[in-house]
Amino acid sequence: METVGVTSNKQEVVPKAIGEFAAGTMGGWAQVVVGHPFDTIKVRMQTQPHPPIYSGGMDCLRATIKGEGVSGLYKGVTSPLAGIGFCNAVVFAANGFFLRLLQSGSSEPLSLGQKAAAGGLAGGVMSFLNCPVELLKVKLQTQTAAMAVAGHKPYTGVFNCGVRTFQERGITGLYRGLGITILRDIPSFWAYFGLYEGLKSALVYRRLGVADGSKSNGGEQFLAGGFAGISAWLTAYPQDVIKSRMQMDYKYKSTSDAFKALLHESRGGNWRIFFRGFGPTILRAFPANAATFVAYEWTMKTLGL
Repeated sequence: METVGVTSNKQEVVPKAIGEFAAGTMGGWAQVVVGHPFDTIKVRMQTQPHPPIYSGGMDCLRATIKGEGVSGLYKGVTSPLAGIGFCNAVVFAANGFFLRLLQSGSSEPLSLGQKAAAGGLAGGVMSFLNCPVELLKVKLQTQTAAMAVAGHKPYTGVFNCGVRTFQERGITGLYRGLGITILRDIPSFWAYFGLYEGLKSALVYRRLGVADGSKSNGGEQFLAGGFAGISAWLTAYPQDVIKSRMQMDYKYKSTSDAFKALLHESRGGNWRIFFRGFGPTILRAFPANAATFVAYEWTMKTLGL
């Protein structure tokens, strides 16, 4: 396994895969702290009934703060803090693994297409972790007084939600929506890592005249990460709407049922149904993913990798 010395004074070594895992965890935590309020608004916009409760993202934000306080924006945050930190660690470690696999001992640098492909493959791995984490998050985020069902005992937290879901639905209940999650994550992470590497190299070339992403500074990583986050959602947002609907409402028996219901609601030119909550998502995407990559790169540099 490839190892790199942490300091020049001490021959301490860190396996690169472990370093990527640790750095991915730090990046995931940074993403959650910055982005969760935006995500709560996005999910509530996506899963509201027809006709809609909220007229837009700002209306949803005002209603949430008025009814539940600022803490309402952080409903369900325990699940992504515990889960997305780990999921992010896995996706960055998986991306590193696939990059090394595609390198296959060659001394030639990987092309941008190969780097994007590694990201897409990592996204496929990520789906199996994302699905249960996001399912619990969606259940908690959409648990409001306005949407309460008579006789339904509210979830007291992420652990309670997970245990009850497993008791009621089994392991398949926790993996509800896995297929659409895979169809979302592969193209999303293909764009995510592809644009990040491409834009980072372009920014370094503009500054130094050499397209070497390893020479990037914090500002370049911030910009590349922010735009990478936006590109990831541009390729995957309709899939995310279908996933949220399916995970929130058990009246849908399959992904195709959720898709058909959305198509029915979109009749008459209401195609925006597939982009509900898009505004908060894009507003979240830049700062959350900029923070992710800055934290990731800082941790990798600190570890000497």
